[in-house]
Amino acid sequence: MTAAASRADRVRALETSTVRWHRLVRPAVVAVGAAAVVTVVGSLDPNAPGHYPPCPWLFLTGTWCPGCGSLRAVHALAHGDVGTALARNPLAVVAAVWLTAWFVLWSRRQWLGRRRTTMAPAAAIHALLGVVLAYWALRNVPGWTWLSPA
Repeated sequence: MTAAASRADRVRALETSTVRWHRLVRPAVVAVGAAAVVTVVGSLDPNAPGHYPPCPWLFLTGTWCPGCGSLRAVHALAHGDVGTALARNPLAVVAAVWLTAWFVLWSRRQWLGRRRTTMAPAAAIHALLGVVLAYWALRNVPGWTWLSPA
């Protein structure tokens, strides 16, 4: 038996475990990781120079990418300042809300022992890509400073 097969057997055993808390191991690991990231970004101010590297896209092209301002938005959210977070990157705030809702649903499904029945439809993936690309283009339109993270 290979190491990958034994690892897959252990994961499968956790998924089918009759002990409910075993099913929450992966959601707990994800929650701890997310909390660690938010703690670091919340404690090291991205507005102060030297804490984080500059955005490579902004550095190379001088235009905003869809992620520009995300660190500052997460920093503002960590401090409860939703207005500033929306001003820095509204798409990051929407993504944070969506990811939180998805995490809650995933954790509930894990707790109940239900398996995922469907993947996201291709139309939803294409729509998400379209939203990100439109956001990327619109935040670089001259005069539309309300979408820029500055």
